[in-house]
Amino acid sequence: MSARVTDSRRFVASPAKAFGSNFADRVVAVAPSILSADFANLGRELRRMMRARCYWAHADVMDGHFVPNITFGPPMVRCMRGVSSRLFIDAHLMIEEPLKFLDAFAEAGADSITIHAEAVDNLSRAFAAVRRAQVHVGVSVRPRTPLRLIEDVLDQLDLVLVMTVEPGFGGQEMLPNTVNKVRQLAARRERDKLKFLIQVDGGINVKTAGLVVAAGANVLVAGTSVFQGGTIAENIDKLMQAALKMGA
Repeated sequence: MSARVTDSRRFVASPAKAFGSNFADRVVAVAPSILSADFANLGRELRRMMRARCYWAHADVMDGHFVPNITFGPPMVRCMRGVSSRLFIDAHLMIEEPLKFLDAFAEAGADSITIHAEAVDNLSRAFAAVRRAQVHVGVSVRPRTPLRLIEDVLDQLDLVLVMTVEPGFGGQEMLPNTVNKVRQLAARRERDKLKFLIQVDGGINVKTAGLVVAAGANVLVAGTSVFQGGTIAENIDKLMQAALKMGA
């Protein structure tokens, strides 16, 4: 990864270091969404990603009910885990009744599981169930979901995923008003000295990466901008450079 950009924020290749950082506001990482990868050559795509010092893979799980699309389930996560034990697999469950499937995804090899705040009745109980599966705990909110839905449970989380598009399909343009939600979360994190990472997903590219990083985002989920056009290594480098330069 190029080092020509230097500021208080820094690229973190290791997800373990990202979660363990005492300065979450300074961490920036890329989590390529495999939804945009070549599934016929997924192992090759993941290895190329890791050779570019990117070990965080985002798995968008959709059931056709919570969102109007269907993708994959635990078997795909198991295949990803088979590629490398070094890969950090971040399972984003865009599904109804996610608690029924926690163990299946954890046993398949997920390192982190993110559930939607809109999909469960009791957030604290849901987070405790994820924690019992011995994985990192994340929650996601749709663009229209107010942050007040999760503001009382932020201290229970490792990660908050702000959807910057309506979930369900890849390749959408980022909704500009979602940046303010990232900014509000970052301010709350700083005020209460919390350690959760802020992840963003949807329309993240070289034009938008700096905007969300400047607002306080740490983890950039990117599919199209990583896997389509140019090489994976070049695309990741361009994304990080744009994020760090504009987010300075």
